[in-house]
Amino acid sequence: MPELPEVETTRRGIEPHLVGQRVVRVVVRDARLRWPIPEDLDVRLSGQRIEAVERRAKYLLIRAEVGTLIGHLGMSGSLRMVPIGTPPLKHEHVDIELESGLALRYTDPRRFGALLWSHAPLEHVLLKSLGPEPLTDAFDGRRLYELSRGRSMAVKPFIMDNAVVVGVGNIYATEALFAAGIDPRRAAGSISRARYDRLAQEIKRILALAIESGGTTLRDFVGGDGKPGYFKQELFVYGRGGEFCKTCGSGLKEIRLGQRASVYCGKCQR
Repeated sequence: MPELPEVETTRRGIEPHLVGQRVVRVVVRDARLRWPIPEDLDVRLSGQRIEAVERRAKYLLIRAEVGTLIGHLGMSGSLRMVPIGTPPLKHEHVDIELESGLALRYTDPRRFGALLWSHAPLEHVLLKSLGPEPLTDAFDGRRLYELSRGRSMAVKPFIMDNAVVVGVGNIYATEALFAAGIDPRRAAGSISRARYDRLAQEIKRILALAIESGGTTLRDFVGGDGKPGYFKQELFVYGRGGEFCKTCGSGLKEIRLGQRASVYCGKCQR
């Protein structure tokens, strides 16, 4: 599933081609996504100029003169630019055609993504209760420490809770906990303020590095230019269960936390 760095990579890739462009028409070949694409999307968006391409958590906000298209890539979705008239392949469900001669094409084999319309996107039910962005000053160790007091749940699902902080998905939670030396099974409420300060710093560092690397390609993800991300080469623990720890040489352990695979080093993390 594309996580925050992959979505930010996509945003950066498509933004230069969209901002300032006027939409010619919207072609919907299959509206059956996680939520149906609005039947009148072509009427709402055609003729409007794109003013900004923003991101909130893992949602892309394509802001037009009147209204905003909220996009989510789901488990296998991608957005890329193609010349208008490029024959669509299977699973290429939507084209947003621009006056430049390019089209923003949405592809989603599993159809778990979304393209929704809103006049107040930050108040939309999907976005209004989200926590702070991890790469802003609103997120830090103090927030993690204060919200974790009295919590018995494991620290990994705690930092993956979008009400605590957005965008820390399975890959980056796994890597940040390793970098901070924290066992993902530890009760969130048992971790000190100093260790949460370190964890917050590592979350910020790893997410920033992943964005600069173009995200992590594990299966389906490609960026807005159609190229894969390269952060996979930087992974220390995610997806490496049973292999040797790059730091200490011990065997990495794989367990399940919150119905997700979690890999950690029993020697480096406590």
